Amino acid sequence: MEYVTLVVLLALLEYMVFTMLTGRARVAHKVPAPATTGNEIFERYYRVQQNTIEQLVIFLPSIYMFGAYVHELAAAIIGIIFIIGRALYLMGYVADPGKRAPGFLLSMLSNVVLLLGALIGLGIKIIG
Repeated sequence: MEYVTLVVLLALLEYMVFTMLTGRARVAHKVPAPATTGNEIFERYYRVQQNTIEQLVIFLPSIYMFGAYVHELAAAIIGIIFIIGRALYLMGYVADPGKRAPGFLLSMLSNVVLLLGALIGLGIKIIG
């Protein structure tokens, strides 16, 4: 599961970068903690950070289960697509919230494939 673990570490590193960008936006736009509103650009970064953690809740167990019950390399490749989707989501959302859809769809589709694939793979193992 080395490939899957590497991709998971990259996804977590990406999330840490998003968190740092949110903190930098908080300081740059003078939004004092614990406020989560007050400047539109800060709010965009904050929403990206929050949406990413929501997606990670699905991504993390799903990629490991897909890797275990379907195929490790395929799981890692789908995981890279998820990471790319999150980066596109960040760039689109910060530029203009209306441009967030491609990145969101790419990462959401990756999660759906990983989750359903893991479910099917496990089901086949149980039945088979």
